[in-house]
Amino acid sequence: MVDISFFGNHKALKGTLTVPGDKSISHRSLIFGAIANGTTVIKGLLRGDDCLHTLACFKQLGVDIQDDGDTITIHGNGLDGLNESERILDVGNSGTTIRLLMGLLSARPFYSVFIGDDSIHRRPMDRIIKPLEQMGGQLHGRKNNRYVPITVVGQPLKPTEYTLPVASAQIKSAIILAALQTKGVTKLTEPAKSRDHTERMLKAFGGHIEIEGTTYLVEGPQNLTGTTIQVPGDISSAAFFIVGGLITPGSELTIQSVGVNPTRIGLLKVLEAMGADVTLSNEREWNNEPVADIIVRYSKLKGTTISGDLIPQLIDEIPIIALLATQADGETVIKDAEELKVKETNRIDTTVDELSKLGADIRGTDDGMTIHGHPGKPLKGGHVHSYGDHRIGMMLAIAGQLSTEPVIVEEAEAISVSFPSFETKLKQSQS
Repeated sequence: MVDISFFGNHKALKGTLTVPGDKSISHRSLIFGAIANGTTVIKGLLRGDDCLHTLACFKQLGVDIQDDGDTITIHGNGLDGLNESERILDVGNSGTTIRLLMGLLSARPFYSVFIGDDSIHRRPMDRIIKPLEQMGGQLHGRKNNRYVPITVVGQPLKPTEYTLPVASAQIKSAIILAALQTKGVTKLTEPAKSRDHTERMLKAFGGHIEIEGTTYLVEGPQNLTGTTIQVPGDISSAAFFIVGGLITPGSELTIQSVGVNPTRIGLLKVLEAMGADVTLSNEREWNNEPVADIIVRYSKLKGTTISGDLIPQLIDEIPIIALLATQADGETVIKDAEELKVKETNRIDTTVDELSKLGADIRGTDDGMTIHGHPGKPLKGGHVHSYGDHRIGMMLAIAGQLSTEPVIVEEAEAISVSFPSFETKLKQSQS
C-alpha cells in the first residue's frame, strides 16, 4: 500500500493539459473491436488498470491484440473468434469488465469463470444475472447468484422485454451485448437515460439499435465491422482538475479534447447552477462522440440541489462535487444517489467520513449527503483513506488545494485505475 502526500499550498492551477482517455469508451472500444470482423485501431485508449484487465480478458479468450504503447490494434474474427479461456478471467477492480463480459459471454457456446479483487467480490452482480436469466442464460454466483466468483455456462438465448430497476449503463450494455447474439428483437427500458456510449459505439462498428426515449430495441444476430476509434479525454477524470481550478484562487486552466457526451455532462449542468466560470471551445465529434476543450477559471460559487434524472449523468463525479460544495455559499443537497452505495466503496459514507476528517461541514443521508459551504475557509490536513477507490483518492488529493497542512492519502495507488499520471499532472499545473 502506498501513501502519498498532497499539499498544493493554495497554488493556482494554470496552463493546458490533457487527461487520460475516457474509461467507459476505452472498455467498449476493446469489446466491440474484439467481436467485430476485421481490424480495429484504437488511439488514446486509457491504460489504467481497469481497461488493461478488459484487454487481458480478451487475450485469454483468443483475440489477437497488439499494443505498441501508443496504438491498440485488434484483429477480430467476429463473435465466433472468441474461444473458451483455459484460465479464470480476472477482472481486478473493474465492474465494467465483469458486468459487460457477463452479458457478452452468456451467449457464447463455452464455459467462463470470473473473479476479481476484494472490492469486486463485495459488489452485487444479481442486477446483471436476473435479466440474462430471463433471456435463458445460465449464470451462477456466490450467495444465491449475487456475488463473485461468477460462472457463465454460455448457450443460445431468447429475446426478451426487460425494464431496468435503475438507470444503469452497465446493465443496459450487458443486455445489449447479449441481444446482439440473440435471434429476434430484445426490448429494454430504463427509468432515466444512462450513459449511451454503448449505443454510439455500436453504430460506429456498423451495428443497429433503435432508441425511443429510454426504450431500446436490438434485433439480433448482428455482425460488426472493425473501424478506427479515437478515444476522447474522460470528463470524470477532468472533473478533478475542473474542481481544483474552481476552488483555488487565481486558477485558469484549459483541459483539451474532453468527451462531452450529453449523458455525461451532468457535472457541467451542476457547475452552471452553482455559478462556475466554465466554458467549452473547439467543439467537434469523434466516432459519434462529442468532444471539446474545457476552460476553467476560479469562481465564487453558490449551493444547489442535485437530484433526479441528473444523478445518472454524474454518479462518478459526486465525491468531487461534495468537495466543491465545501467552498460554495450556502447549502448543497445531493439526493437520489443510492447507486453510490454499490460502487468500489460505499461512496456516500466514504466521502462524508473522509471529508469530515479534513474539517468539512458535511453529513450523509440515506440517498446522498448535505454539505454546508464556507467559501474561503481552508480545510485541515491529515491522514485520509481512499479505501481502494480511485475517485475517492483523487478527490482527497484535490482537497490538498484547500488544506493548511498536507493531506496524506492512504492506498493512493488506487488512483492508477483510471488516471496513472494524475500526481504528475497536478504538480505540473500548480504554479
